[in-house]
Amino acid sequence: MAKKSDNKNYKVIAENRRARYDYAIEDDLEVGIVLHGPEVKSLRTGQSNIADSYASVDDGELWLTNAYIAPYEQAMFGFEERRKRKLLCSKRELARLWNATKRDGMTIVPLVMYFNDRGLVKLKIALAKGKKTHDKRASDAKKDWNRQKQRLLRHDV
Repeated sequence: MAKKSDNKNYKVIAENRRARYDYAIEDDLEVGIVLHGPEVKSLRTGQSNIADSYASVDDGELWLTNAYIAPYEQAMFGFEERRKRKLLCSKRELARLWNATKRDGMTIVPLVMYFNDRGLVKLKIALAKGKKTHDKRASDAKKDWNRQKQRLLRHDV
């Protein structure tokens, strides 16, 4: 999850909690996102979903695909809710992401969309490798054991 800030402008818009279950997260990165005016206003109301979305490198640019942003009712013109949106990162980071996806077979998954302390929309993406079913079971067992440990420690004190 994105780090919490004491600033009043910081606000989590959408979170992809399923990504941590389905993928083994290797590395994460904060990127900007290109949006139209009504999209930003719609995000301020918290109407978005990044659970089914993914990022990919096409023609030397990073794109977010299938992210849902609800239409803003008071806007004079509409926008396509699930259009491809350009992500902003440096050339070095873009090259590293391209190498990881093409050579190592990794996936770029969005984790959190939020307003940063300056009020700009940011997206935290991660390089991830898909988990197999037995990996998911092992991580569930580990999570349950940690939960039981915490419960036992609370009752002993």
